Amino acid sequence: MKYILISLFLSFGFSSFSQEVDITNLKEVVPEKSFENVTVKKLHSDENSSYFVIWIKKDVASHKHADHSEGIIVLAGEAEMTIAENSFKVKEGDHFVIPKNTFHSVKVTSKDPLKVVSVQAPKFEGKDRIFEKEKNGSY
Repeated sequence: MKYILISLFLSFGFSSFSQEVDITNLKEVVPEKSFENVTVKKLHSDENSSYFVIWIKKDVASHKHADHSEGIIVLAGEAEMTIAENSFKVKEGDHFVIPKNTFHSVKVTSKDPLKVVSVQAPKFEGKDRIFEKEKNGSY
């Protein structure tokens, strides 16, 4: 009887913690449509964070996010990244973090689009993007 109770407890205990896990192979994520400069696909979002795959063909104008930080993992392509006053080259496999309220921009240097995973925390709702200068056709 003791073993039956322990088995039932463990079964219910583990089943209450089980959730469906959504697994995405990032190599298989492709843009849903053709695009001129930038396109974005949301992978996941909750109140704590948002995950996106972003493709950039040309550039993204200097901007900042007032309410969240942004972690970037480069999946493909190469670019010149500027964060605050620091400029550096990025390529496949690189990871870096853009602190909250810090201006940043990117200019693609490869013939193929830059493909990145962007992890933004807390949740990104598109309301806190502040451009440094008037946009001139760039994203």
